Formats: sequence, C-alpha cells, structure tokens
Amino acid sequence: MPDDDEPIAVSAGPQRKLAVILAADVAGYSRLMESDEEDTHERLQKLLGDVVRPAVEIHRGRIFKTAGDGLLVEFASAIEAVRCAVDVQRATAEWNKDVAEDRRLTFRIGINLGDILADQEDIFGDGVNIAARLEAMAEPGGVLISHSVHEHVDRKLPVRFVDQGECLLKNITRPIRVFRVGWESTRGHPASFGGEDSGPGAVPTLPQVASIAVLPFATLSNDAEQDYFADGLAEDLITDLSKVDGLLVIARHSSFAYRDRLMDLRMIARELGVRYLIEGSVRRAAARVRINAQLIDASNASCLWAERLDRDLADIFSLQDEVVGKVINALSHALPSAKPLPRRRVIDLEAYDLFVRGRALATQSLRETRAARPLLARAIEIDPGFAGAHAWLAMSHHFDALYYREPVDEHRVAACTAASKAVEIDPENADAHIVLGYLRAYEGEFEAGLAEFEQGLRLNPNHSAGWAHLADLRVFEGRAIEAVESAENSFRLNPYPPGDHYSFLGWAQYAAGRYQDAVETLSHPQAGGPGSKRNLAAALAQLERIADARKAGSEFLSEFPDFSARQWGRTQPFRNDADRQHFIDGYIKAGLPE
Repeated sequence: MPDDDEPIAVSAGPQRKLAVILAADVAGYSRLMESDEEDTHERLQKLLGDVVRPAVEIHRGRIFKTAGDGLLVEFASAIEAVRCAVDVQRATAEWNKDVAEDRRLTFRIGINLGDILADQEDIFGDGVNIAARLEAMAEPGGVLISHSVHEHVDRKLPVRFVDQGECLLKNITRPIRVFRVGWESTRGHPASFGGEDSGPGAVPTLPQVASIAVLPFATLSNDAEQDYFADGLAEDLITDLSKVDGLLVIARHSSFAYRDRLMDLRMIARELGVRYLIEGSVRRAAARVRINAQLIDASNASCLWAERLDRDLADIFSLQDEVVGKVINALSHALPSAKPLPRRRVIDLEAYDLFVRGRALATQSLRETRAARPLLARAIEIDPGFAGAHAWLAMSHHFDALYYREPVDEHRVAACTAASKAVEIDPENADAHIVLGYLRAYEGEFEAGLAEFEQGLRLNPNHSAGWAHLADLRVFEGRAIEAVESAENSFRLNPYPPGDHYSFLGWAQYAAGRYQDAVETLSHPQAGGPGSKRNLAAALAQLERIADARKAGSEFLSEFPDFSARQWGRTQPFRNDADRQHFIDGYIKAGLPE
C-alpha cells in the first residue's frame, strides 16, 4: 500500500499486459433457452454459483465479464487456468449426470496466453479474441488451448495434450496451433477421456481441425492379390499423410476396421473422431491400374476432391505421390503451412508386391509375423535399397523379441541390423527410427534410444505404435505420468488398436499408481501381450483384491510357467530401483513366483 503522503497513480486509460484468458460458454444455449427460458436461466445461474465461481476462486482467477451464457476469466498462471478448466468440466459432468441429455448445460472452454488491453471494466484485444475463437471451436465438455499456453503447461500437469495442428481462426490473420486437453479414461475404453455424454476430452464428434482417416480401398474383383495391393496403397497413403505438419491421421488398424461395413460416412468420422475421410477403389488389370478416390468433409458431407486416375503399373509410385499432393492441396484451407512431401525413390514393382504382403502379415500374430519375414527378405533381395522392407523386417524380429519368443537375443540383433540399414538408406523412415530406438533402450542405451524415438515421432507424429512404445520407455525412465499421456495419445490416433496398446497403457497406469484405471484397461477383452495378465494381477493385488489377483496370476503362469519376479526385474532397463521394485512387489503380492 502507498504511504499516506504518496500520491496515488491514476490510470490514464487501458493498460497493455500479458495475461492468460479463459473463455467459456454453454453449448446449445439458444436451443435450451427456446425450450424453457426460465428454467435454463435458473439452472445456469446455479451452475455458475455452485461450480464455476468456486473453481475460479480456488485457482486464483478473476471473472472479468459475463454475458448471457458466456464468461471471460483472467489468470496470472497458465497452469492454474488449465487446472480450473479441467475442474470445471469434471464438476459439470458430475452435475449433469442425473439430468436428461436434452437439458444438460455443457461448457466449451478455450484458453490463450497473449497480449491484452485491460481497464477496470473490461479486457479486449487479440489475446482475448483467440481464447473466444478456441472456445467456439471446442467440443461440448472439451477444452482447447493455444500453443502459447501449451508451452507453459506441457509435462507439468497430469493431463495430456493432443496436437490439433495449425488452425485458421475467424478474424485472426495468422494460423494458431491448437491443442486439445484430455484428462481421464472411460471404463473399458481408454480411447476416450470422459463419459460418453460428458465429453471432456472424449473422441470428438466432428472436430473442426485437420484430422483425417483413410478407409480401405475397395477392389473390384475377388483376387486376394488385388486386396493386398489395394491395402498397400491405402496404407502408404496413411504413412505419407502422417508426415504432413498439422494433420492428425488415424492409424490403419482403426480405419481398416470399417472394411465392408455399410455405414454413413458421417457416422464413421464421428466414431473415429475425424473431420475428413478418404475412400476409393482400385482396379488392377494387366499392366494398368485405376484408382477412384474422393476426399469427404464429414462435417457437411461435401466432397472436397474426387478423381479417377488411370496409370501404367510402372508409374504406381508417382501415382501415390500425386494422390497425396492432391489431398494436401484440397486441405490447404485447413493446412495453411503444409507443403508437398518429397517424391519417393521409385522401386521395383515385384519388390513392392512382396513388401505390402509382408507388411500386412507382420503385425497380425506371431505366426503371421514369422510368415512375413521371407516375403520381406525376398523384397530386399530384389531391391537392396528398399528402406521400407528393411524397416518392416526389423519390426518382424522386434515383435518376436517383444513377446519373449526364443531366441530373444537373435531377434534383437536381427532387428537392430535391419533397422540400422533402413535408417542408413532412408533417414526419413519413421518406422526404422522407432524400432531402432526401442531396441537400443532395451539394451540400456537410453539416451540414444530416446533420441531415435523422438526423431521417429518428429518424422511421423501420427505413429500410434510409436507413442504406445514410448509409454513403455517412459515407465523405465521413471516418468509415469508422461508414460500414461503417451499411451493415451496412441488411442487417439488408433481408437480401435491392437491388444498391445492396452497392455502399454495399463503398464503405465500401474507405474503411476493408478491401479483401478490399470485394472479397467487390462481387463478389456482386446488387451493382449504377455504383460497384460501379469500387470493386471499386480494392480488387483495393490487394490487388495487378492483372490482376483491370484486368478489373473494363474492365467499368466499357465502361459509362462518359468516366470520369476526378481529374475524378470534383472532383465528390465529401469533407471530407478524403486520403480523396478514397485512392479516386483506387485507381482509377489499377487502370488507370482519370487
């Protein structure tokens, strides 16, 4: 406070400053008011009084403006702003749980850190406008933050941030990079992060950001060879689009789950949480190939691009580049910074046929993984410079090593050799960097392994398996919260993932002490991999559900009768003995052999 004799400064006008602004409004408020104006107004005032204002006060925010269904809040801290937003959305979901769906009051929230002008009665400027635009773009029950906020909160909160790419906001001249906040997994489906109705971080209904899924291409014959070829083209398109800055791309495992399912495209987009879909067909005859493809904006069912492309088979690789370029061009409004990808090196068509068949087999099961190896090896014989074949040969050996099939050391050496060769041939091959990084980390070369992982995810930030495996390494590092975030990110990219994704998420949740979450994840019918039953047993034991833990442990031992908790611990590259002991203690408590 100033001394009595000191003159008090009087503001001459609005003051410019840096601040965190949270903008919120109620989704569908006009519809609710039209239905029952008095009831809606009364319930909103109660929600503001019971939930919003207390949360703002706890997190040291200041409500600057309320107008109808919306409000603006200023915070000094980005961390407190995000905490407040998550608390409001959680409490609102609880407040709504007994309310009929068509009467629920659900907030959309946007948060931005930027330059504002403030006086005693109002705040305004671009810093405020961006927060308001993010709020308008958010899903009901969701939270979107700008890149400026993300820089201050990343890795500092027990939530995850899903990169939505650069977005053009109304009346904002420059594109703004946007992140969606996700904070809790639903029972039995870690792919979403809130109740089906509450929506906080759940798979978006139809996001207004650049997100896309490539559906399996139909073939116009009953020839299995054509099916392989068509799937290979679609998968390569997924891989290439995954490298486009700012574009979220759903993994093959999830988008191909819609093969032969007669569903409205808008429903598929809603289930996958994407705005755009690519669908098409392939006809291969003699030395010619015809591709019919179209790009759909599922928010309004409009076709952004469609074309029929007839080419010689010898031109198939340039044809793939052409399709990617046309898709990027059609999405230029949503991807203002995207540039065409470098053209790929032309490879032998016979080698490519062998490669797509081998790649299709490599992740199906251990038997098919082994069946893939001679196909990939033959592709390499034909074209020794085929980096993709080397990378997937490494993957094949890696999966064998991962699932503890003998001889593990031979598979790891073979995988490292093949992955290193792929990186040498093509430094832009994300698969090669990721499998090489995983194997190096398992050999105790953590820094080198993580560097390879980070490079792989920079090259392909949509690599769902890469994020799942990164969760594994984060656990070994002792960074359990980040491990959970990485595993959850793999589910956003792959909503219908292979079983090992559940295993990695459950493993991370156990490491973070989230035993109930781990039980729910590892009890999912799709959960697979040898770690699932073992870690389920440990999580149940930590919850004192000893009978259930011993049952899960017995199921694990029926497949791995020679397991020893302490011997297992000696083979795992934990950085901290306390983290290693945390798992060993859980296994022993569940009745597994010491």
